[in-house]
Amino acid sequence: MKTLDQIAVGNIAIVKKIHGEGATRRRIMDMGITKGVEIKVRKFAPLGDPIQLSLRGYELTIRKDDARKIEVEQEKR
Repeated sequence: MKTLDQIAVGNIAIVKKIHGEGATRRRIMDMGITKGVEIKVRKFAPLGDPIQLSLRGYELTIRKDDARKIEVEQEKR
């Protein structure tokens, strides 16, 4: 299992599953991160947290802790 925080900058991943429960899972989904969404990792902050992403035509920044709850499959390009 690979999680979003393990994807290198510039690579694209597809969301397979969101782990967690309750408010945390709901918050991640409310940001537009749902099963099947294609996410491009744009950059990491200097200390590795937070992570900037591109998805659904907009930029999003999430904490590394939240990124660990998002199971992905790296797209082969």
